[in-house]
Amino acid sequence: MNFDLIIMLIRLLSQLFIYIVIASSLLSYFVSPYHPVREALDRIIGPFLDPIRRIMPQTGGLDFSPLILCCAVWAISNILIAILLSLS
Repeated sequence: MNFDLIIMLIRLLSQLFIYIVIASSLLSYFVSPYHPVREALDRIIGPFLDPIRRIMPQTGGLDFSPLILCCAVWAISNILIAILLSLS
């Protein structure tokens, strides 16, 4: 069975999600928290960042949870792709 379309979809969705996390992180420095774009991004990303923020210790003014989330999405997508490639 050929999983090329599923692999391409996993790569596309994971990259899109990582770009959304990066955009949300960058906008948090420049845009008000009440801006509609930032609120929409926070509603998408917030449920994924909140558990990471609860686990991670406080590091002053820096928030490393978006970096952890990007690494986790990248790792999970690579694991899924490796599994699909081994099945074909």
